[in-house]
Amino acid sequence: MRNDPEVRQVVNTYALGLPRMPTAGRSGELLGRGTGSSLEFQEYREYLPGDDIRHVDWAAYARSDALMVRMYREEISPRTEILFDASRSMTTGEGVKARVTRQLAASFAQMCGRIGGRPTLIPLNDHRPIRPLGIEALDQIETMPFDGVTTLTELLNEQAVPLKPQAVRIFVSDFLFPHDPGSLIRRLAAGASALWVIQLLTAWEADPTELGGRRLVDIEGGAETDMLVNRQAIAGYTERLSRLQTELSRACRRVHAPFVTLIADRGVLNLCREDLCASGILRIS
Repeated sequence: MRNDPEVRQVVNTYALGLPRMPTAGRSGELLGRGTGSSLEFQEYREYLPGDDIRHVDWAAYARSDALMVRMYREEISPRTEILFDASRSMTTGEGVKARVTRQLAASFAQMCGRIGGRPTLIPLNDHRPIRPLGIEALDQIETMPFDGVTTLTELLNEQAVPLKPQAVRIFVSDFLFPHDPGSLIRRLAAGASALWVIQLLTAWEADPTELGGRRLVDIEGGAETDMLVNRQAIAGYTERLSRLQTELSRACRRVHAPFVTLIADRGVLNLCREDLCASGILRIS
């Protein structure tokens, strides 16, 4: 994926819209709430036994006869977990959804690595244990099969997803699997310093057209059913999809997570320039 021309263009144009003040971390690029070793002065406080004597302000001591230490804002390195749905559901639309998923995952990882972060790619599939990938293994996702049938809810119930605390967590999926949006988003947000949620659909999934009589096959379970894909059936589907998106959006607002729905057919360049920048997930670098 490093050699994908669209991924290269995205990485050269945009940066992650990372929060300025994550909750905790180690020495690195972003400014945190705590005190640390950066050069940005934060405040004074009285000297306490065990404080680094190098931070004592001797000029203030000469003026006030009180030992004061200078506090500096903590720097942290953004640990970024990129979770992407690698189930069969993501292969619809003649593979466009899987392709854009791979491009987004590769772009996020490289943008994180560019600022000294520690990106981890977590494909959500049926492999046990799930094997997280570092940025050095980025090209593996180009040929990785999207063949899972286990949903994220099931993976979380199995405690199979290797999540780390205080990470910036990005999740890409179509969300077209049985789940409770409120519960799922709360579980994804637990322990994270930030959560970004991206729903990726094909154009037909977002706005289906009439097909007449069809034999529909569940791409994950293999079950078949004969159905008349007419205006009435589409209206029912559209209503359920709208309700799902509303519930996901509401659940994300509760945990201060941006939520955006992307249409894969529009291409990763358009999606980054318009939707992801508008949501705050990306910014012009």
